[in-house]
Amino acid sequence: MKRRLKVLVSAYSCDPTRGSEPGVGWGWVKALSRHHDLLVLTSDLFRANIEAELHRDPALRGGLQFHYVPRTRYLRLSRLWKPALLWTYRRWQQDAYRLALQLQRDPGFDLVHQLTWVTFREPGHLWKLDVPFVWGPIGGLENTPWRLLPMLGVRGLVHFASRNVLNTLHKRLLPRPKRAFRKAHGGIIAATEGIRREILRHYGQESQVICETAPPEPIAATHSIRVGGAPLRISWSGAHDPGKALPLLLHAVVRLPGAVGWELHILGEGPCTTRWRRVARRLGVDSRCTWHGQLPRPQAIALLGSSHVFALTSVKDLTTTVVMEALSQGVPVVCLDHCGFAGVVTSECGVKVPVGTPDTIGSRFADALGHLWAHEAERQKLAAGALERVRQFTFERKAEAVSEIYHRALGRGGSPLGHLPRHRQSVNPVGMALR
Repeated sequence: MKRRLKVLVSAYSCDPTRGSEPGVGWGWVKALSRHHDLLVLTSDLFRANIEAELHRDPALRGGLQFHYVPRTRYLRLSRLWKPALLWTYRRWQQDAYRLALQLQRDPGFDLVHQLTWVTFREPGHLWKLDVPFVWGPIGGLENTPWRLLPMLGVRGLVHFASRNVLNTLHKRLLPRPKRAFRKAHGGIIAATEGIRREILRHYGQESQVICETAPPEPIAATHSIRVGGAPLRISWSGAHDPGKALPLLLHAVVRLPGAVGWELHILGEGPCTTRWRRVARRLGVDSRCTWHGQLPRPQAIALLGSSHVFALTSVKDLTTTVVMEALSQGVPVVCLDHCGFAGVVTSECGVKVPVGTPDTIGSRFADALGHLWAHEAERQKLAAGALERVRQFTFERKAEAVSEIYHRALGRGGSPLGHLPRHRQSVNPVGMALR
């Protein structure tokens, strides 16, 4: 058995009560603490919820020691003007580095791990320390397909076109990511297969693909069954911003034959909510849509679990927490064949739609949904496959894999990563700012 290491982890976002990136940060450090002793640098914005969880479960203190770095300077500016968010985060990373220098003297640590945020353009400063450096999962390197931008509205088109241009410039010009990638040689974790290719292309470094998110606990024991002539219950969840592209799904359900019974449950809210509701009314489908708004996470997961299929229309994302949530409840996923979720969803647990024009995407989404409505036995087979597939992506399995990376980074041996499933392609049965 390999010895427990002392690891300094930078996890700016880390919260046991939340989903998305804060939940990802908590899931990672909790799982890694079963194998190693962690000194976690995180924002003091999450202190109250972390301390409450440590009080509820004191055993966690055995492997987790939190150090809270304030992020108060210029915080209001980042709330008023989103491009300032990354700048204020950089200032936080500078403060975290100064604290890391103190911790290196006492109590000391074996290596450092840059964990969250999962963005390539801000690697922090921990790579400067004279210890091995592990970085990842890393995201943000992939551009949004240009052909999909016109369907995102003026705001979305401008945002994602600007992001594509800046992303390309940042990959070529930013000096600190280049230095951090060189320091992390052999200890780089890519969140998706596409990002692995981008890291190799722009930085000349190999990386291991381990997606950033994991299913919530517990994983459901059973899945929903659609009986008789009941409508197909479709769910969609996400922030209501242009990149989530809900109108793709709204245009798809319009194409379903009249004989197909369906209802659409929409979770979340955001700046696009009003416009999307207008789209639903214009298309004549609003009466079959239920807009649930922002629900507490347990309620949201329960609603997903009552669905028959989950539709994911994001044009830019990593793996997304909601995919794991849907699969963990035995809900087949219909999604675009790109981003991180393309490596998670297979023909055993869902349907992947090729990325094409908005019109062809809408047509193929409709084909997939209509097929699942007409073939309940096949849908149930995919539901069972979802419960099986999602068990391969638990934080515990990821922690075992990353533990191997830690020991290799220290030159202590360790076999090549073999705990996680390869992101494989499958054949379908039916054809925030700059992070």
